[in-house]
Amino acid sequence: MKETLKSNKTLITNGFIITSEDKFYGDILIEGEKIIQVSDKKITDSADEIVDAKGLYVIPGAVDPHVHMELDTPAGASCDDFFSGSKAAIAGGTTTIIDFITPGRDENWNEAIAKRKSQAAKSLIDYSLHASIVGWNEHTPGEVSDFIANEGITSFKIYLAYQKTVGISDSQLALAMEAVGSAGGLVMLHAEDDAIISHLKSKFIAEGKASPLWHARSRPAEAEAIAVLKAISYAKILQCPIYVVHVSGAPAIQLIAEAQESGIKVFAETCPQYLLLDESLYDQPFEKSAKYVISPPLRGSFDRWKLWKALKDKTISVVATDHCPFNLHGQKSVGGEDFTLIPNGAGGVEHRPGLLFNFGVLNDRITLNEWVNLISTHPARIFGLSHKKGDLKPGLDADIVLWNPEQKKVISAANHHQRCDSNIYEGFAIQGGAQTVFSKGKKVFDSDQFFNDGVKGNFLKRTPLVR
Repeated sequence: MKETLKSNKTLITNGFIITSEDKFYGDILIEGEKIIQVSDKKITDSADEIVDAKGLYVIPGAVDPHVHMELDTPAGASCDDFFSGSKAAIAGGTTTIIDFITPGRDENWNEAIAKRKSQAAKSLIDYSLHASIVGWNEHTPGEVSDFIANEGITSFKIYLAYQKTVGISDSQLALAMEAVGSAGGLVMLHAEDDAIISHLKSKFIAEGKASPLWHARSRPAEAEAIAVLKAISYAKILQCPIYVVHVSGAPAIQLIAEAQESGIKVFAETCPQYLLLDESLYDQPFEKSAKYVISPPLRGSFDRWKLWKALKDKTISVVATDHCPFNLHGQKSVGGEDFTLIPNGAGGVEHRPGLLFNFGVLNDRITLNEWVNLISTHPARIFGLSHKKGDLKPGLDADIVLWNPEQKKVISAANHHQRCDSNIYEGFAIQGGAQTVFSKGKKVFDSDQFFNDGVKGNFLKRTPLVR
């Protein structure tokens, strides 16, 4: 007779449990990879390990639905691969990431997903993938349907900028929204208008305006708003739900709010950089300003105020990172004489929960429940992972973070875990951080130490958006 192996049990006791809807002192019992009991009373079941969480918050592991690990660019790959990037994620309290498959315009999608899964096999945490639609041919509708039905990939990224590389035309946008919407998927949009950006970039370079400041000037908030309006209009006509990534400006927020009020299914995310950093950072010498070259660029104080307001009124329902760091030396530096050559992107996967806790919760901009919803529960729900991630309920994966609300640190390239020589939050003093992290029931991080005991990230199939 085959012997059944007994799963270990771990009891987390005396913690202050916080979900998107509730908060209370209580216990959580884990068996194997799953949560089996959550209670506001003492759990008396025997456990192999007891973890005393007195003085700590107990929250679901954060879900970052927008990262770019080892993204290929003309300046080389983004400097975090799936190993170093997932390690940085763990240190900040993130236990699930969603990256991207970006096939070449003539590349077979099945080959592209196999290649991306091979790269992602290094991940220390569970991951999923969005598929990017970068062109259109007679095979694309079938590939969309196949990915949704068989791969569990239900979200499709479209770039309205970058027309020469990954961006698509208006006619292709209509075809893509029609195909994705009818198949039950969700379209994600990088919403910046390519035409005005291309015009301004050429104009500024011809005038000798080549510093990072002119990167920001070439991508005004109106360029984002033009693209958002187009996307919302197409979504309404073609009955396709959309998700606007990295919303940065007040004009776009207004359009999204009005669309939501009228019943159009549009979701929106922003990122910590747009909530916390200012466009004045571009008005510095290249060696200080180049690390802030991201797209969309940083905005002004009114835009930041509108973003925080949009988090509170739920116009924006997710805070992600768009984690895509490049080294200042050897990558960003190639654009020293021409801002158009600077690879766009910065890191943040390690810092998102802490930044939002410090500047959101501790500054009374959002509540503890809203914090958990923005970084974990809502992204899991939107992207079809709520059957496994994003909450503290029996039957879900035991991705759990013990959060120390009193922990203090200063963010720096000298102490971060991402593999990059600079940090856009350099010098930020924050309170609150992940003290202990469990991934699928195994302790993978505790008091700044990582534990590599065979825990490995797996590819997650997702369920379609509930219409």
